[in-house]
Amino acid sequence: MANWSKRLVPTRLIDRRAFLGSTAAAAIAAGLSTETWAQGSKTGVDLNSWTPKYISSIAGTENYDTAAECYKVVPKDYAGRVTYWYFGPNAASPQIQHEMDAQFWDAFSKTYPNIKVTKQNLDYNEMLNKLRTAALGKAAPMVARLPILWGVEFAAKGQLKEFKPEDVGYSRDEFWPGALKSVTWKEKTYGVPTNNETMAFIWNADLFKQAGLDPESPPATWDDVVAYSKQIKEKTGKNGYGMVARVNAGNTPFRFMPQLWAFGGGALDEAEASPTYKNIFINNAGSKAALQASYDMYVRDRSVPASALTNTQNENQDPFLQGQLAMMIAHPAEYAVMLDRAKKATGDDKKAADAVVANMRYGFVPKGSARRAIVFGGSNAHIFNPDIVEGGLDLNAAKALVCMLTGPEWSTKLAWTDSNPGNVRGFKTRWMKERLDTIKFLDVTTSMLPYGVPFPVLPQSAEIMNIVVPNMLQNALTKKMSVSDAADDAAKKIKDLMSDF
Repeated sequence: MANWSKRLVPTRLIDRRAFLGSTAAAAIAAGLSTETWAQGSKTGVDLNSWTPKYISSIAGTENYDTAAECYKVVPKDYAGRVTYWYFGPNAASPQIQHEMDAQFWDAFSKTYPNIKVTKQNLDYNEMLNKLRTAALGKAAPMVARLPILWGVEFAAKGQLKEFKPEDVGYSRDEFWPGALKSVTWKEKTYGVPTNNETMAFIWNADLFKQAGLDPESPPATWDDVVAYSKQIKEKTGKNGYGMVARVNAGNTPFRFMPQLWAFGGGALDEAEASPTYKNIFINNAGSKAALQASYDMYVRDRSVPASALTNTQNENQDPFLQGQLAMMIAHPAEYAVMLDRAKKATGDDKKAADAVVANMRYGFVPKGSARRAIVFGGSNAHIFNPDIVEGGLDLNAAKALVCMLTGPEWSTKLAWTDSNPGNVRGFKTRWMKERLDTIKFLDVTTSMLPYGVPFPVLPQSAEIMNIVVPNMLQNALTKKMSVSDAADDAAKKIKDLMSDF
């Protein structure tokens, strides 16, 4: 396996489809397990080769002609109109995101000069309800880019048009299996992935050193996280792991579900290779082991913040920057956040903050007894059914837009600072290389993508993740229920929710 990454390095002489096929065959020949190969078998990516070094090695090795690819789907001289809703850059976004957004619309107008675009860049927190209302009122846009969790609700209501990567000229093999799951409802496909993202494990190397731990090595397993958290608390008096358990806050499932999946648990069977979303895993042995690990840190060892029950990740940032917290799960952007905060500090506080930033390390999220896992996030492009689109659907114009959004060029550029291209060919572009050269730790979080697990693709998923799972945590951590009873209670609640469809 040592030479595997070398065999995967493409050259300009290798056609992309030949490259994908050859790597898949090589992986099979290498005897990779089904578990290891589950996320990447069709993309030409496997967990053993998808390392920071490998990602850097392929970045900048291929050039793609976006216009030529899309003209095979919709000819250049096509005349029409398309309406589009999305949550793009806002006042808080870095300037480069605004520039990329502007460049995209300029490129689209040049590629399809006869297609008129009416677009709305909406606030993330307002878009879902506005879209629900518009769909009910038969005033939906033709195309919308939605977070990975939202699309299934509209698909289940019959409001989305069946639409797959092949409809815009791309192979399904160019997208992560986890992303394709997120656009699948009852075995039918309702969209094309635009961008995908995963988080990483962050630690303070200096606190590790003070606690007698290797400052350059993160915990390898979740059992190690429990042990390290306890050791850090005992040796330094500082909190070890930045647990979050707040109810109705997205930060909680994004940090607890990777732990649950690692032990072989799940809300349903979403972490399995072929999820059915019919089997409830929240009270299986793996889920209870993961819940027990949280109980051990919070109740037994008291090695996590006492405020974890009401904390989101935002409440972990200040303690981490002050050197009072050693470990947490977060985005690549967390480094930039810490850097910005350190710059604003003054006096001794600034010295302390600068020291923490210098000791900030990113690594893989630990493994459990079953797997290594992280939440697979991102967004997808969807097309609404003609009967609810205001003014009717211009399918060719919609296809032209989705083709541009989901190809290797723009799926990379439009995800510049905080995500990754949904189309895996984007990883070989010069823009990906530029991102890797300028965004610190992006290579680590990108390397977590093959371990990504999407939340259950169900209309009830938001209720399960934001309410049921955090309540299970709270019932166990407050000792209102035993670990086993809390898991069984959550299983009953999920069963009740599932009975609705």
